[in-house]
Amino acid sequence: MIDPLAPEPRPSRNTPWSVIGIAVALATLSLLFVLAERVAQGDAFAFDRRLLLALRGTDGAPIGSARFTSMVRDVTALGSTTVLTIVVAFAGLLLASVGRWRSGVLVALACAGGSWTNVLFKHAVARARPDLVPHLMDETSNSFPSGHAANSAIVYLTLATLAWPMLRQGAARGFVVVAAALLVVAIGMSRVYLGVHWPSDVLAGWLFGALWAIGWWRIELRVLGGR
Repeated sequence: MIDPLAPEPRPSRNTPWSVIGIAVALATLSLLFVLAERVAQGDAFAFDRRLLLALRGTDGAPIGSARFTSMVRDVTALGSTTVLTIVVAFAGLLLASVGRWRSGVLVALACAGGSWTNVLFKHAVARARPDLVPHLMDETSNSFPSGHAANSAIVYLTLATLAWPMLRQGAARGFVVVAAALLVVAIGMSRVYLGVHWPSDVLAGWLFGALWAIGWWRIELRVLGGR
């Protein structure tokens, strides 16, 4: 009988996928810093204005119904600090209950560290919230990168990579990764729809969160010997 918590054989370190992964990570990091540098210098992106305005009518009201707007607020709440903290706490307790307390600690460190780093990133860039359209919810912090986009990517992608070795079937693995990615995308898009973030804020949040989650996944593989 297969133990779903047992470690899998570690892939060869000579696999070309490692080289590809490093190249993709460096390219993503470069794009993130190019965006941050341009924003810090006060540059504007044409797609920011186009996308924000495309989601509003001529009177500044959202293109969706009141019910749809309420649903979007529900989606954006899935990337809030409160919800993500609860998710991480429950995941850590679950891991500890099955004897994987080191994994639980690593998950907590990864998510908390990513959130704090993103806050520092926000303060360093100091971009103001969009003033192009009315906000559909109150926000007071800096805008770049989006905290909801970054933190949801960190938490949900970290949990997806954690579940990966526990699932032996390719379909199950694919479902977990795709579901986590779709949730992260939906949360980020909700921030633009609500008018509280420029699209480039969300893009930067996705890039930062994905890099952080993958980086901590590699740390976990080394610390826990492939578990």
